Amino acid sequence: MDVTAAVWRDPKRPLWPLALVVPALPFAALLLATATGSSWAWWLTPVVILGVIPAVDVLIGDDHANPPDEAVPALQASPYYRWITYLFLPAQYAALVVTCAAWRTHPGAGLVLTAGLVNGIAINTAHELGHKRESAERRLSRIALAPTGYGHFFVEHNRGHHVRVATPEDPASSRLGESFWQFWPRTVAGSLRSAWHLETSRHRLRGRSPWHPRNDVLTSWAMTVILFAALTVAFGPVVLPFLVLQAVVGFTVLEAVNYLEHYGLLRQRNAAGRYEKVDPRHSWNSDRLTTNVFLFQLQRHSDHHANPLRRYQTLRSFDVSPQLPAGYATMLLLALFPPLWRRVMDRRVLAHYGGDLTLANVHRPGPA
Repeated sequence: MDVTAAVWRDPKRPLWPLALVVPALPFAALLLATATGSSWAWWLTPVVILGVIPAVDVLIGDDHANPPDEAVPALQASPYYRWITYLFLPAQYAALVVTCAAWRTHPGAGLVLTAGLVNGIAINTAHELGHKRESAERRLSRIALAPTGYGHFFVEHNRGHHVRVATPEDPASSRLGESFWQFWPRTVAGSLRSAWHLETSRHRLRGRSPWHPRNDVLTSWAMTVILFAALTVAFGPVVLPFLVLQAVVGFTVLEAVNYLEHYGLLRQRNAAGRYEKVDPRHSWNSDRLTTNVFLFQLQRHSDHHANPLRRYQTLRSFDVSPQLPAGYATMLLLALFPPLWRRVMDRRVLAHYGGDLTLANVHRPGPA
């Protein structure tokens, strides 16, 4: 037995269950609303996610530590870490039911943001599960995507984004000078088109119609239709606008994260005219401990792209990766205000490329 692997213990092991705080927040809001009788209680979730967590991120700071290589096999195999991601899903669905019930009597923007933020962050859980070989985890990934109607992400992210990342051809890689509001329609429409193309091509190669019951895009969308229909039966047609609005908020959260993960970064072409292999230079990283705990270390994005099967607890930080000035929770808010975003990020992209703008993925107005 390797001595290092035998002695080392994951210092963040007791922190990972904190990720379940996110789907628990609507229940805390329900208790607060019941105790106070105020509909303002439903703003608790947005305040915690978009206000408290960024503040704690600053106070706690960074964590640059990586697990030793010798300890990785045991970490990968441990069921403890998997069960935390599994438990997110029943909590997510229970939160959706609670917010649907509340919508009937106290509709409002706070409820939409509450459900949308929980289900948007659940897409990150779906992301973690969807990259694994185990069929059960891949099925759970699609279940986590159903409340946002973004089941095609399961196809496009794994088979599209990971192939084309940090290139102009990738709808999920934002470009230097491209605002989030320009990026949003391009990535939403482009990712949907790409997912449909990838899945229909897969079926045609097998001599099947794309309108096949095993089409992952169609079956994922069907899960959303069934879920929304069930909730409409349970709570009445009044919840349908709520379900649609929270879904838009949810996938907008995902696309905001996509926006900041590869902004302006570009893989160069080699002598053969092909894009170089993805490496740690092609993703923006952040070692802010708090947000990494809540997002299953999504912020260690470079290692994820280099090793997509690697589980969240084993992802590493690399010195060569470009670093964001804050955690994802803070950067997401910054992305909503393009002048502030560009003031903070454009110079960092240029610095990453030594001032050579030709090496960056630059936004060029016109057709995508």
